[in-house]
Amino acid sequence: MIADLLRISLFPALMAFAATSDLLTMTISNRISLLLVAGFLVLAPLTGLGAYDILLHFGAGALVLAVAFGCFAMGWIGGGDAKVVAAAALWFGFDHLLDYLLYASLFGGALTLLLLGFRQWPLPYRLACQGWVLRLHDQQTGIPYGIALAMGALVIYPHTEWIKAVDIARFTLS
Repeated sequence: MIADLLRISLFPALMAFAATSDLLTMTISNRISLLLVAGFLVLAPLTGLGAYDILLHFGAGALVLAVAFGCFAMGWIGGGDAKVVAAAALWFGFDHLLDYLLYASLFGGALTLLLLGFRQWPLPYRLACQGWVLRLHDQQTGIPYGIALAMGALVIYPHTEWIKAVDIARFTLS
């Protein structure tokens, strides 16, 4: 029962926290990525993933980490984004990786266009006193891509083995 609750809630909650953190502070703490990895390590065996499947998931995470850090080195994404996308890839493995990256890219493109448009208009006085809104509005600031990474993850997660392994009958009231 506890494993089922963790399968349902841990990954989505951490991804939502990463998105919120990126929105409000333009940073994603390393702790979020570490908690995602730790949660995977605890839940993978409880979900029925064998050693080979776990290694494949780590392969997906390592591949995405290498590519993401290349993007970070080029200045295209932040370091927190690189770590979170790799931790999410660990959870998705190769089975859902392309779908996840596609959704995250689509949400990222929409978010970028939305923010670029938002930055063209002057801020209303009431919003100008909010530090996080000022950061979002600043043309020199990047895009909080953690929002798009979380949105893509939350779209794909319900279709994964993590949710399929949950015994829904346990959660129904008798």
